[in-house]
Amino acid sequence: MNDTSSKVTADHLRRDAYLYVRQSTLYQVANNTESARRQYDLRGRAVALGWPTDKVIVVDIDQGQSGASAADREGFQRLVAEVSLGRAGIVLGLECSRLARNNADWHALLRLCAFNN
Repeated sequence: MNDTSSKVTADHLRRDAYLYVRQSTLYQVANNTESARRQYDLRGRAVALGWPTDKVIVVDIDQGQSGASAADREGFQRLVAEVSLGRAGIVLGLECSRLARNNADWHALLRLCAFNN
């Protein structure tokens, strides 16, 4: 068992895995298909860590929206709410800038993740 998988506990696995997928512009959504594929492929990582596929929640409603502010991104707000309520066993995503370009927004999410660990 590698170091990452040994950190996943039964308590984590009782909760859902959340995969956040976002690209900043509609142009990127249409033309950067490799980036989208890499992001969606993280579903497989959650499954490899022990989550059943039906417990991997993909949050991709913020496609084509800038990460400058989390205030207008429904998917990011949902992710924060689910983590706050203790429903997330893991949050997956590529590149922190996909979560938010504003460090305060994604740092708040990281603090919530640590608190609800």
